[in-house]
Amino acid sequence: MRFTRGFRGRGQGARDSRLPPGQYDVGSTWPVLTAEATPKLSTETWTFKVSGLVEQPTTWSWDEIHALPTSSFEGDIHCVTTWSKLGVKFTGVSVDALLAAARPLPAATHVLALGHTGYTTNLPLDDVTSGKAWVVWDYEGNPLPVEHGGPARMIVPHLYFWKSAKWVSGLEFQDHNEPGFWERNGYHDHGDPWLEQRYQGD
Repeated sequence: MRFTRGFRGRGQGARDSRLPPGQYDVGSTWPVLTAEATPKLSTETWTFKVSGLVEQPTTWSWDEIHALPTSSFEGDIHCVTTWSKLGVKFTGVSVDALLAAARPLPAATHVLALGHTGYTTNLPLDDVTSGKAWVVWDYEGNPLPVEHGGPARMIVPHLYFWKSAKWVSGLEFQDHNEPGFWERNGYHDHGDPWLEQRYQGD
């Protein structure tokens, strides 16, 4: 993982109850961390696909996904590298709306989030349903910056932020747990910030 502008290490100041153990508040900055080269993606050719164990595999274009009911997340995000950003707002579409069209089969227990770069991360089905996950393209009222995953990324804010795949291209529903990029490289399989599930064995 590369650390670029905005990554300044532990900050000083009063402890906020919204911070999980071992985290610090980055304030107005937003560190840029990435495991791969930033891609050049055009919204004219961008797609998002729900595939695997679903009744109706479905692919949306940029315009088609924007035609779905919009949904926003307002809250906090937490990175495994110990920074947290409090009181943020992302807007896009709830994963629940996408699944209403694709309809996961009863055998589906897990999801593999896929990125246009080849990045993957695994999630239990329960972690992306019931208002827990979004595909977002707007941050604080502006288009999501490309260095933060624009034109669109996953947001799974109750887990460490590596689970919120940048430059997301789809979700593949599976009947088993298939570790993603960071999970195969020593990160925790689940990644709950409040339990400090940073690395395998935590």
